[in-house]
Amino acid sequence: MTAPPTDLQLIGREVALRWPDGVEDYLSGEFLRARSPSAENVGERDIFGQQYGGGGSKNFAGIEVRSWKPVGNYGVAFTFSDGHNTGIFTWKYLRELGEELRAGGNASTS
Repeated sequence: MTAPPTDLQLIGREVALRWPDGVEDYLSGEFLRARSPSAENVGERDIFGQQYGGGGSKNFAGIEVRSWKPVGNYGVAFTFSDGHNTGIFTWKYLRELGEELRAGGNASTS
């Protein structure tokens, strides 16, 4: 289980996370919205393997995080400026997203 960040705050247009090992990630609202793990965003399969949802736009230019709320001890649910608020971002998933940005050399992380 991934430990929760020691700090989580909104700085400008980015969600800033500081992890217990000192690593800091800065994730934009656009990036988080595009990677929302919600069924609306990624779809879901029924017991017969039929895919439902997930085929919508992946262009979230200008989308910002407006707020968040904790979900148990394992993650957060963000509310985005387009009204989306159904994806649960686990601490593990958020850490993986930060690692993805760091590996790609994206300027939205340090």
